[in-house]
Amino acid sequence: MTPDEILAREPLILSTSQREKYFIDGYLGAASLIDASWLKRLNDVTGEFVELSRTITGRDGRFDLEPDHRADSPRIRRLNSPVEIHDTYWEFASQGPIADVAEDLLGPDVKFHHSKLNFKWSGGGEEVKWHQDIQFWPHTNYDVLTIGVYLSDVDADMAPMGVLPGAHEVPLYDLYDERGQWTGNLREEDVSGLDLSKAEYLGGPAGSITVHNCRAIHGSPPNLSERPRPLLLCAYSAADAIPITSLNRGASHSEAIVRGKPARWARFDPRPCLMPPDWSKGYKSIFAYQQGDQ
Repeated sequence: MTPDEILAREPLILSTSQREKYFIDGYLGAASLIDASWLKRLNDVTGEFVELSRTITGRDGRFDLEPDHRADSPRIRRLNSPVEIHDTYWEFASQGPIADVAEDLLGPDVKFHHSKLNFKWSGGGEEVKWHQDIQFWPHTNYDVLTIGVYLSDVDADMAPMGVLPGAHEVPLYDLYDERGQWTGNLREEDVSGLDLSKAEYLGGPAGSITVHNCRAIHGSPPNLSERPRPLLLCAYSAADAIPITSLNRGASHSEAIVRGKPARWARFDPRPCLMPPDWSKGYKSIFAYQQGDQ
């Protein structure tokens, strides 16, 4: 559907101005959209995984841990695919208010793609360098977005996500370095050509959401505050946006229809998309690739 066709539909949860901002700027933020009941459930189960991480020494597919993670001082970069490892996350992603947000911006037929929970731990939790998402998981069109939910209050000192307005309309960038190595971030010379003073940093009280289009340029600095910044991220697509890589192959909820019905026809956008490495050989995380942990 075109933006005009989507905007002509009665919204479920977002305001008209919020939807218009998404289509113009490629992102939006909405304060305190998730209620206290959902927040408690999400924080309770997230706390269980933080405690579980204390027992992890070495590699575990559920966690991406910082190098100095310890039992007495857990430092989690990411909880991988939370919807695959606890029903509460899947219930929220498929039936909670963020599914309404996805429908308001993608139209009546919506698929779930994947999830992750980025912790951005306190006292230097690693930065996420400027990047676009769709090169990690190309689709046949760009009606793909990611909705983030802050599980705790996030102020300017806690490394909220920053997004460049309108950057979803520029050509996609190359996320390989000069040697052909995948880094998952824009090259320094490309970043130097951006006006980062225009970036909007999306924080807010617990329950606030962020939404960004898959082509939007976004990132976040290290978290130098004394509090971690857990951000639950769920990606959705229009039903007629078909993934063309194997990143989520075998995931039980990937490509699940959460609103409406499956598409009978794939829709193709003529704008090209960079292809990532062959993820069937293994995928780490954006943190690992950007920090050079190859």
